[in-house]
Amino acid sequence: MQTVEFVRSYFDAWNHSDARGVAEHLAINGTYIDVPQDEQLSKEDLVTNLVDFFAREHHRYQLLGEILASKNSIAFQYKSSPIESASKSTWFGAEFMTIKDDGVVKILDYYDPANTAKLATVATNRKSGLKYAKSGLNSIQMERYTKQLTELMVTDKVYLEPGLTMPRLAELLNCSVNHLSQVLNSGFGMSFFDFLNAYRIEEAKILLCKGCITLKAILDVSFAVGFNSNSAFYAAFKKNTGQTPNQFRRVNISESVQG
Repeated sequence: MQTVEFVRSYFDAWNHSDARGVAEHLAINGTYIDVPQDEQLSKEDLVTNLVDFFAREHHRYQLLGEILASKNSIAFQYKSSPIESASKSTWFGAEFMTIKDDGVVKILDYYDPANTAKLATVATNRKSGLKYAKSGLNSIQMERYTKQLTELMVTDKVYLEPGLTMPRLAELLNCSVNHLSQVLNSGFGMSFFDFLNAYRIEEAKILLCKGCITLKAILDVSFAVGFNSNSAFYAAFKKNTGQTPNQFRRVNISESVQG
């Protein structure tokens, strides 16, 4: 993959409001993750999402600084400036692409129009993540953060927060986003979303098994455990259990009645 040409083509698609062109930079089964919105989009979902976005918003996207690349990653920062609009402000963002078999299988997009200074810090931390060897955690730090993170999940149940993002979790853990990423990848062998969803799905399984009167609808269970959409809940539940929420509930209710 020619990194510079790839990124240039990617920006060109954004600047021409070409939803399909943007999505084509993902592998067939690739995922685009809107981190602030906590949305995971398939290639086709991204097209649908961008068609709607481009119909409402018109921006000029500009690469800032250098492109950082390794064998498996591409990272860069960008500026988004509104076109012909005095009511909207410029904001900054950072994207991180994961490469596998010469294709991009994941794009993480961090941005924050309301707080560009914070975003810049997040971007710096994430870019540093391409060079773990220079800023890696030692075994004592890893153990401490792993324990604290588990306590945040098990005791405080922070995963129930619908708007929980990686920067927010790093803030709760009192560490950088880069260090949190290392803890999740090395300490748990999981990505942020897989780690978060694992706890949310376990909570959902409890509610579904209880047959809680106040949570009859699957949508209610979805929102109760922190998901922002029913589709995201169904996808995560099926990925973790091999069943849909409805199938899981029917099986467990049946076993409960037979027992």
